[in-house]
Amino acid sequence: MTYHFTPFFSILKYNGSPLSFALCLTELYHGPMSGRKKLSLPILLLFILAGIAAGVALGLVLVISPDLPQIQALESFEPGAATRILSADGQTIAELFVEKRIPLALEDIPADLRHAFVAVEDRRFHRHPGLDVLRNVGALINDLRAGRMVEGASTITQQLARNLFLTPDKTLRRKLKEIFLALQIERRYTKEEILELYLNQIYLGAGAYGVGAAAEIYFDKPVSELTLDEIALITGLAQSPEGYSPYRHPERAVARRRRVLKAMVRDGYVTSAQAAAAAEAPLKLAPRKQPPRIAPHFVEIVKTELVDLFGENQVYRGGLTVTTTLRLSDQQAAEQAVADGLNALAQKIDTDASEIPSSVQPSGALVALEVGTGAVTAWVGGPEFDPNLPDLASDIPHPPAGVFQTLIYAAALESGLNQADRVWDAPIRYQLPGQTEPWEPKNNSSRFEGEITLRRALEVSGNIPAVKILSRIGLENFTGIARKLGITSPLTPDLTLALGTSPVTLLEMTTAYNTLAGGGLWVEPHFIIQVEDRTGRIIHRTTFRRRKAVSPEAAYITTDMLQGVVRNGNAQQAKTLGRMVAGKTGTDPDYKNALFVGYSPTVCAGVWVGFDGPGEFPKDQRATLTALPIWIEFMDGALKTRPWRTFEPPAGITMAPMDRFTGKTGSLGEPGVVMGAFKEGTQP
Repeated sequence: MTYHFTPFFSILKYNGSPLSFALCLTELYHGPMSGRKKLSLPILLLFILAGIAAGVALGLVLVISPDLPQIQALESFEPGAATRILSADGQTIAELFVEKRIPLALEDIPADLRHAFVAVEDRRFHRHPGLDVLRNVGALINDLRAGRMVEGASTITQQLARNLFLTPDKTLRRKLKEIFLALQIERRYTKEEILELYLNQIYLGAGAYGVGAAAEIYFDKPVSELTLDEIALITGLAQSPEGYSPYRHPERAVARRRRVLKAMVRDGYVTSAQAAAAAEAPLKLAPRKQPPRIAPHFVEIVKTELVDLFGENQVYRGGLTVTTTLRLSDQQAAEQAVADGLNALAQKIDTDASEIPSSVQPSGALVALEVGTGAVTAWVGGPEFDPNLPDLASDIPHPPAGVFQTLIYAAALESGLNQADRVWDAPIRYQLPGQTEPWEPKNNSSRFEGEITLRRALEVSGNIPAVKILSRIGLENFTGIARKLGITSPLTPDLTLALGTSPVTLLEMTTAYNTLAGGGLWVEPHFIIQVEDRTGRIIHRTTFRRRKAVSPEAAYITTDMLQGVVRNGNAQQAKTLGRMVAGKTGTDPDYKNALFVGYSPTVCAGVWVGFDGPGEFPKDQRATLTALPIWIEFMDGALKTRPWRTFEPPAGITMAPMDRFTGKTGSLGEPGVVMGAFKEGTQP
């Protein structure tokens, strides 16, 4: 019998009204008035059911489509990835992320891992159009037998649609959206593109998003090094990351691993022998641990700079690679030195200062800069890290005491004085602006040495000589030079500046000394070298400012005088380093702050020890016994990784013998005679 199908298209005449529907059915059953053969009733009913199904589907599409996401977003989609912060030598010191993810190209994911996911999650993945009808029917039958939902039937494409665009709500509306999105995704993208996105997106527990992160978290290795048993375990987590967690439920995880291996054998991806060996492999997991917090104060500063540069979304999801200035060996030496120094001081306080409550503990901070570049190589912003507390190296200014005097002597040398010039160390009074009573500065030693050289005055940290020199060169002149050296905090506009009473941060003081170490050239301290995007393209390279602060001659002579503090002054402990170093101590009159800032030809470091609240040092615990030992321990570790160098004099400097007490010429070997640095023509 021949059937003419032209009448079938009369269904297209249906406009939604009952009359239209009746006419369409009549024409389908009886045929048009032309007299052609009518359809049999069974075939007619089949077409009616198909039409109803199509109508329902069309209706659902019309209802759901207005709020369906636009899958075109996949074309520019990049899965969020962790930003890695590296030390200067390429070691990872921190990661910033919302979701732990290591994006991988499909070709970088082992074939066994790809096959395992397909075998377990969607064995007909390469044959269906995004919806596996056979699997859905089977799942429905199993659910009906169990009387509840016991089996999922989402394809890999459906799971991808849900993960990227939808919520995990178990509703019919969400399921329908998932199906329609999956069909659209399959029309637009290849199976390889879909699988790559899926393997980078899927959550696998323990904070791991994607197979790359899972390999690192569970086995501490890159995905390319996973063994078959490890591949099977990771794959098994997809169904229930928490339910099959190998940390919380190892027996379940091993049983699930076995089922994954059986599926791989069933589909011909591995042999029975390979699967049997993998199924018996012991569960060798990486220990669950919090990543060590390396240089947390430093990382916090870097993080703030990155957010300012790129915004939070790019920093926490953009997969940046940030190379910083931090040297791990310097940082380790700094952290150990601060911890050792504070422990020793706490024990001393507990033993000799019974009037101080045991709850009162000293704090400390350390900053290290590379001479010549200003790169921050180590940073300890306090004995412990708390993002809600200020950084003691940069946020809280403290009185620098005698450490500040070095800047006054550098300004004096820049103004034309030399280290053999003499000043009277004797009582004096000054009338300060706004004060009714005259101010009478005191030396820390309560002794007076009479007429002494600038070199000797710096060696003994004489307050009165420093005040007189500051008065001689002028406050305005000095303040201008201090600013050029790197001091940014407000400075008291009177002669008490010479006693280091104006609080400044440890970073400021270390920067100023680093300027002297670098030949008088101020270089902006910086933390970041460069930033790469996830493709390896450099998108930021730090350019830091430089400026001349003082002449190379003045800077070198100041360094020579600071070497005298180490050889003959109150920093002689530093001679144990066996290197050329220069530096200065400072202890405030209240015994709440102690500092030492000094440098070698390659690295400059500043140390602060003190109390932010109640508490003070025992009276014998000046900076020489608190800050200086920490500095020495740090420099001992830092200098081991650096070449032996000397302070090289600039052109225009001559070395001449001088009596460091009187400033007169002398012969080496005579008491008090040293070789001193002078501008040519100014030597004794």
